[in-house]
Amino acid sequence: MIHLPVLITDLGLILAAAGITTLLFKRIKQPLVLGYILAGLLVGPHIKFIPTVTDNASIHIWAEIGVIFLLFSLGLEFSFKKLVKVGGSASITAIVEVVFMLLIGFVAGLAMGWSTMDSIFLGGILSVSSTTIIIRAFEELGVKHKKFAGLVFGVLIVEDLVAILLLVLLSTLAVSQQFAGADMLISILKLCFFLVLWFIGGIFLVPTFLKATKKLMNDETMLIVSIALCLLMVLLAVKVGFSPALGAFIMGSILAETTQAERIEHLTKSVKDLFAAIFFVSVGMMINPSILIDYAIPILVITIATVLGKFLSSGMGALLSGQPLKTSVQTGLSLAQIGEFSFIIATLGLTLKVTSDFLYPIAVAVSAITTFTTPYLIKASEPFYLFLERTLPKRWVEAINRYSSSTAGITTLSDWKILLKSYTFNTIIHSVIIIAIVFLGSRYLQPFITKNIINGNNGIIISLILTLIFMTPFLWALAIRKIEKKAYSHLWLNKKYTRGPLVALEVLRISLALFFVGFLIYQFYSTWIAVVIAIALMIVGMFIFSRKLQGFYNKMESRFLLNLNAREAQNAQPEILPWDTHLAELVVAPESPLVGKTLIELSVREKYGVNIALIERGKIMIPTPGRDERLYPNDKVLVIGTDNQLAAIKELFEGAKEEIPEESSFPKKDMTLQKIVINSSSPVYLQSIRSSGIREKTQGLVVGIERRGERILNPDSNLIFENEDVVWIVGNSKKVPDLLK
Repeated sequence: MIHLPVLITDLGLILAAAGITTLLFKRIKQPLVLGYILAGLLVGPHIKFIPTVTDNASIHIWAEIGVIFLLFSLGLEFSFKKLVKVGGSASITAIVEVVFMLLIGFVAGLAMGWSTMDSIFLGGILSVSSTTIIIRAFEELGVKHKKFAGLVFGVLIVEDLVAILLLVLLSTLAVSQQFAGADMLISILKLCFFLVLWFIGGIFLVPTFLKATKKLMNDETMLIVSIALCLLMVLLAVKVGFSPALGAFIMGSILAETTQAERIEHLTKSVKDLFAAIFFVSVGMMINPSILIDYAIPILVITIATVLGKFLSSGMGALLSGQPLKTSVQTGLSLAQIGEFSFIIATLGLTLKVTSDFLYPIAVAVSAITTFTTPYLIKASEPFYLFLERTLPKRWVEAINRYSSSTAGITTLSDWKILLKSYTFNTIIHSVIIIAIVFLGSRYLQPFITKNIINGNNGIIISLILTLIFMTPFLWALAIRKIEKKAYSHLWLNKKYTRGPLVALEVLRISLALFFVGFLIYQFYSTWIAVVIAIALMIVGMFIFSRKLQGFYNKMESRFLLNLNAREAQNAQPEILPWDTHLAELVVAPESPLVGKTLIELSVREKYGVNIALIERGKIMIPTPGRDERLYPNDKVLVIGTDNQLAAIKELFEGAKEEIPEESSFPKKDMTLQKIVINSSSPVYLQSIRSSGIREKTQGLVVGIERRGERILNPDSNLIFENEDVVWIVGNSKKVPDLLK
């Protein structure tokens, strides 16, 4: 008898249970994540009346792979450029929410008598909302076009990055078992250093590689290369002391900036879905139903704390950022749940053995309850806002509106702000690159050269010179490169400002570059004479070869910016956001009454008050289309309007939901090519093709007739059917025989 490995048996059991619960939850229109958790509960070790998984260790390995692909997928949807573009409103809202929920979770845990570590992890679990659940709820409720939805998506982007930061900080805290401020600061600085380094290196190298190999990349190769890049970054992240999830997220966010992002996301979706399903099933396997019963009251308390805490913290954050009361209420109620990142944080606590066994199932239970409540809370957000508007004192509502209007004004940056912002970015980016080159040269290049090429002092000198050569373009950019020349010249010539601060900035830049050179020399030699000589040579070399360094650096910068903006340039869309209106993308359905009509015929501005900013037709972009431009099926149209205006026109784009006439509703499979033999009793005997009513009654078309051995293709409509004619007809297989036999 052939022996089947236990892993395959367990995997089959997991996927079978997941498949059944998926169908069930699809049927009852509930999130699939909950179905996977239920499947895990059924095949887990705590329920005995059905077959259970036996090799838990292997399943946990599969689950870790699931986390990697889940974070890789989130990274593909994340994009650091999106984070920059979300603006102050989303950033303030997210930060206020996360800080308050960390505090609420920690206080709630201590109030229930939990340990300090359990309480800290509870705060982390409650601080991040669920992207998957919110997107699904928005799609089902049809509110993605509303103004608050854009703010919610911006908050989720910021929360993704905060969640990654929490994973790193909680890992550090779990290992040290004490809240050491120095350790936390070092962890944050280390994370920021590698985030900047990986992002710069990734954007410079990965898109270039994908462009060079584009002609060789079919779907199979692209899938393999994408997964390979993901796993290589996972290995790199683990090598420097971070979690595998962080590496997967970073590579996903790098690939999100490439022109191949949508293709990679499509190709890896099936892989992600498979392993994510195993991860969520493994989540369910860790749930002990008896714990849920024993901790029913804490589950209820934490659920209430989650809903109320997230509503209040998100709503207050949105108000502080200058959003109107309506948008703030809708945002707060939309974010009132926890999801996939909460599971990952809870899993981290279990894996590091620093949290109690009950915390994990409690987190899952709270997630399940808040998943069910989310759609209802989103539906109730507008009525609740109207209730608040009626109930709150009138002067409060007026004060909120005045504050929102005052913060919505256009802000201008002074020359000092522009200059300081540019200098800060320039210093941070080039300092990270230079430090990375120093460590690569001293830790890897020098040992390699002295071991394999030249031993002794000569090998050290060669390593030092090569490292210094690699550093020189970035030292030049850090110390000498002119930044924001226009703002700098305004400040230099403006008599209101002394030139002292500008001179101090330049001295600071040069001093920092000299420090880095000294730091490099110190990694190889401890004598100050060598440092002084190297600094002198570096200064002379930078001034002599200044133009060449500038040309070389400009080429690298141009390549980086080209890679960074390639996807955006490919999908360029104008950003026009006047007053309280916002942009929304609508797709012209094939059955829409808009199809084939010109914009002047539609008069959408006059009838609905919305403006069409752009039409995307395949790869063609038509910004600010003219009055004679027509709309065609599947056109993506970027429109500008208020929530109510967009809701009104959305129905036109989707087409009227009328009953489809019976003659046009039969399945495509019923359209077949049939052979019918005419006899004297046939209803169409001695009738012409036109008068027989074949087209009208059967949706059929006569394509050929065989008569006495002669074949007549595409017969004339006046041809009369005779006895024993063999008629070839394309039509409805259910109706043709009734008419012709």
